[in-house]
Amino acid sequence: QVQLVESGGGLVQGGGSLRLSCAASGSIFSINNMGWYRQAPGKQRELVATITSGGSTNYLDSVKGRFTISRDNAKNMVYLQMNSLKPEDTAVYYCHAGSRLRAAGYWGQGLHVTVSS
Repeated sequence: QVQLVESGGGLVQGGGSLRLSCAASGSIFSINNMGWYRQAPGKQRELVATITSGGSTNYLDSVKGRFTISRDNAKNMVYLQMNSLKPEDTAVYYCHAGSRLRAAGYWGQGLHVTVSS
């Protein structure tokens, strides 16, 4: 089992910044890729950014140049730095860990991020 605990969500004005953090615990040896997803009201959950254990990253087109995912393997943490936030970034953000223990991986509890115009 892997447990993921997120922090850092909240309300921010458009153009502002937030940093999301995700702490992994449990069977962390099994974790490979980590990432952030989001789900806006009435929409499907979408992939925002992923990072491999080696540090390779991938981003949703609409966040490229604004969001940065990073990972501290020594601390079992993954971060999402979100800059130049837009109202359309408003969503519940979820941390995800891929694991060889479970095909679907593991999810955090979700963080509300609200960007006002």
